[in-house]
Amino acid sequence: MEKVIIAAIMASTSEVDLMSNDRIEALTKGHGMLNIAAICAANSITEDVLKGIEIRLTDENRQYLPIDDVLKKAIKSAKMAGADAANAALISATLCYLAGSNAQAGVPAGNRKLGAMARMIAGVDRCGVLAIPTSKANNKISGYAAVKAIYDDIFANKLTEIDGSIVPLGVGGGPLYGHGALGEDEGFPKLAKNGAAAGTRGMLTAYANVGMPPSPILAAIFGVAGILEIVHPDSEVGEYYGEFFKANSAYVAGVGAVEAAGLPEKLHIRGTGEEYDTAQLVGDLGVILKDIGGPSVIGMMVFEELLAAFEESLAIGAGFSGGPLQPPLGHMSADAVLAMKLIMENEGDLEKAADKIREVKEQFWLEPEVAMIATNTISRKAEQVQRGPVTRACILATDGARAKGVYDRAKFTYQQLEAGKELDEIVRMLDDEKLNEVETACSNLLSGMTGKDIKIKVTKFAGCARRKPSEFLMKYCGFDTDADLEITIDGQKVILEGLSHKVIPDAVLNKKTDILEAIPLGAVPITELQLSGHSIINIIVPAAVAGAMGKLSVDDIGTKVISGAYISSAIPGGSPRAKKVAKRAKRIMSEL
Repeated sequence: MEKVIIAAIMASTSEVDLMSNDRIEALTKGHGMLNIAAICAANSITEDVLKGIEIRLTDENRQYLPIDDVLKKAIKSAKMAGADAANAALISATLCYLAGSNAQAGVPAGNRKLGAMARMIAGVDRCGVLAIPTSKANNKISGYAAVKAIYDDIFANKLTEIDGSIVPLGVGGGPLYGHGALGEDEGFPKLAKNGAAAGTRGMLTAYANVGMPPSPILAAIFGVAGILEIVHPDSEVGEYYGEFFKANSAYVAGVGAVEAAGLPEKLHIRGTGEEYDTAQLVGDLGVILKDIGGPSVIGMMVFEELLAAFEESLAIGAGFSGGPLQPPLGHMSADAVLAMKLIMENEGDLEKAADKIREVKEQFWLEPEVAMIATNTISRKAEQVQRGPVTRACILATDGARAKGVYDRAKFTYQQLEAGKELDEIVRMLDDEKLNEVETACSNLLSGMTGKDIKIKVTKFAGCARRKPSEFLMKYCGFDTDADLEITIDGQKVILEGLSHKVIPDAVLNKKTDILEAIPLGAVPITELQLSGHSIINIIVPAAVAGAMGKLSVDDIGTKVISGAYISSAIPGGSPRAKKVAKRAKRIMSEL
């Protein structure tokens, strides 16, 4: 048994691409997502901060600041991982800001803005906010919605009481306006606050009206970016809004956007507890977005996923790489911020940072072991592009979980094969266990969130829900999932039959409020199961054991593990990986 298990473990972990059905080799050049670009840029920025390089902007009378070099190296790192110039600029500026840089400094000479600096270093042309897309949430919109809403209010004369046509000669455009009561007390703050609110509302409406769940945080950032194309973005404002040199028009725009979006006043970084004033954060990110150039949809997806590093990510509509669901590996960007912040907080001590990363994974994810394995996989893949403290800390935090997960499944498979069980039956048993763990975790999570006693049971999880039967859809049920659930709420049973193809469209299209409220109780566990292809140790480890034991041909192993993996094989890719692992385990076994 010992030699079989060793061979299986070595084969299963010998090549990082074998751990996932996701196309993670494509990610190393930005095809599909830019999370590896973000991880590499975080590696670079963290190294520079640990060296003591100052990353804050100042209005010094110098051609260059230290952060110019930090941005240059981070942008280069992101580009190595496939990001184009505009996306590399956005990733690098956002990470530098979250690492402790400020978004802007200086008026008017010595004026520096983080987004503009990143854009110029990357060699990107500026574009208007209306051309910047949102991230994709099934569909996507653009900043046009914010810009249009702002200009609609401008033409309706709703944003400011100042009539520019009667501003006297010598006042408009000069310090009597810009540094006086008319501008700082009346013009800038009211235009910024009202305009940002209008732009935010426009984004929220556009999101909803194209069938997308609105993202309050992105809507607010776009609202700020839109109005700061009009309002002087770093003008001082009256003392009513805050201290001189601390509160400016960008901050006031952030206040208006946060109120319109219904965002909480404070946000907190997961793992460190560092608190951010939401209005300041939204205002600063709006300044960065306004100046950054023309990022693409996948650039904006990684931007949104970086914001999933906040504990409140679900409530604010940020990405979902911060848990509790484990997303596909291409989405995983929040870990870059988590590791970067923890390494900085612990002054470069990777052991302490790793301990906290592990703690966060255990606390915030439905399946902590699987979440850690996913982090390990994508961190190892990122190291094929660029190594650094962020990837090292993430790997250090999760190697133990990967080792345990592979060992446990190898031992279980060996014992079951020796007991006479068929390979497909063993894989199904592992997926059954996964299903039970997801049901229990979701029951506990949703009970805690609602204050009710919730019990969730998935009674059906298969393919071909509404399409004509085919071998592909029967084998890979993630594309047309036929899911039934039995949910008990404080003793009262609710049956959801055909969640994806019956219950959800009926409730959404016919606005059935009572059913809409119950759907999340079923959607959370089913989504977790649908995305299971990101980590396929339930497929490759049994395949490796069978290969090492020599009881089946490699082709039979590939067929049987997929036949049994009714959850882990929700998307294609498992069979060739299982065959490769089985062949490798057989070779290793022959040499032990």
